[in-house]
Amino acid sequence: MYAVIKTGGKQYRVQEGETLDVELLGADGEVALTPVLLVDGDVVLATPSELGGASVTARVVGEAKGPKIRGFKYKAKANQRKRWGHRQHYSTIEITAISKG
Repeated sequence: MYAVIKTGGKQYRVQEGETLDVELLGADGEVALTPVLLVDGDVVLATPSELGGASVTARVVGEAKGPKIRGFKYKAKANQRKRWGHRQHYSTIEITAISKG
């Protein structure tokens, strides 16, 4: 059985026992995620009425940082230079249960 969940504006395909990095959740312990699609063998639940009782629970394992992204803006003959950087923060979660409801 697997599910497609939505968190942080992105969708992820998950199975029980899998760990993945998602956008920072700001929570500790157990987290309930909303499934968009649930597949169990030949049974596919995709409409909101079918997914009414379905749930995916995960446990927050820790936090991680993504790679450093460096940028530079430059305009010729205008003495304009701007250097910037960004490093995204992620929550590492482990999928504990997927239920059809």
